[in-house]
Amino acid sequence: MNSKIWLSSPHMGGTERKFVTEAFDSNWIAPLGPNLNGFEQDLESYLLEDRFVACVVSGTAAIHLALRLAGVSVGDEVLCQSFTFVATANPIIYQGAIPIFIDSELDTWNMCTAALEEAIIDRISKGNKPKAILVVHLYGIPAKIIEIAAIAKKYDITLIEDAAEALGSSFKGQKCGTFGDFSTLSFNGNKIITTSSGGALICREKYVKERAIYLATQAKIEGSVHGEVGFNYRMSNVVAAIGKGQMKVLDKRVEQRRKAKQDEDER
Repeated sequence: MNSKIWLSSPHMGGTERKFVTEAFDSNWIAPLGPNLNGFEQDLESYLLEDRFVACVVSGTAAIHLALRLAGVSVGDEVLCQSFTFVATANPIIYQGAIPIFIDSELDTWNMCTAALEEAIIDRISKGNKPKAILVVHLYGIPAKIIEIAAIAKKYDITLIEDAAEALGSSFKGQKCGTFGDFSTLSFNGNKIITTSSGGALICREKYVKERAIYLATQAKIEGSVHGEVGFNYRMSNVVAAIGKGQMKVLDKRVEQRRKAKQDEDER
């Protein structure tokens, strides 16, 4: 009987309880507070590419916000990787947009660059220029992201990078999650680090991060005044406390995964 192979089993590094206790002792239980700010800062420091991070309740929520910020709306087409978890594609439907699935290539199992460009040319020829490209680094294996980014730039299409499984992965010295116009992470229980639930949206400009947080907090202006339709997507300070502890062991977890792969290759 074959045993189950876990993608990434949940693990605690030892300091998470300290940060959670601090959240309870200070009564910072809401979706704001020092742990939330600190977790975002830790992620920004780790990514190293002058990116700005907004933590939310899930990777799915992060993709939804990215699509909203990219201006994707009803009837728009989004080019989406075919081999991925359903949560990559579902937010496209949330926006009333249409997913156009792009097949994978053999080297990485991720989005095929030839199929991507062929689809763009086809959709433009039919008067339906895609609004965004949503590429995934499946299982932490980087897609051919430089080529994909070049195609996105060539046709002036927003690139959204789903790095849910790729925190800790790099391509040519640059961290996955820093190539897209928007990028997303997940901290679900099967990821390299976990906060039990949660995700993050990675933005290129600070004002975009601030707008993402505004949308993730019901587009609240003050009191009961809301500027537009928003979402209840902001991560809680308690969940972020776990994230702060997990960041302290991220490099160790990445090393362990790479060693496991090396050991398997040597068998």
